[in-house]
Amino acid sequence: QVQLVESGGGLVQTGASLRLSCAASGVTVSRINMGWFRQAPGKEREFVTYITWYSGSTYYADSVKGRFTISRDNAKNTVYLQMDSLKPEDTAVYYCAAGGVGDRPTSYNYWGQGTQVTVSP
Repeated sequence: QVQLVESGGGLVQTGASLRLSCAASGVTVSRINMGWFRQAPGKEREFVTYITWYSGSTYYADSVKGRFTISRDNAKNTVYLQMDSLKPEDTAVYYCAAGGVGDRPTSYNYWGQGTQVTVSP
């Protein structure tokens, strides 16, 4: 049984940083593509970033490039999302996902429950 458990969300001010964690069980993060998506109220779920299992290559949405960093700790079987220089438009529920390809949410097989990130002006 695959489980992805996100943590680390919260309420911060503009310009602050947060680090989200996604602890995986039932899958090995070094053997499967891992991604982060987000969904703001009234909007569709959107791609944030993903990391490939075979090379560790990373890809980012233009809106977060240079501010967010995805990484993984194979020993802890955990994927992280370091978010710096946060903006109010980053406010959303952030989801960890596994098993997909690229930036399409529909291609990912497994999802976490999400963690709320709120950035105040």
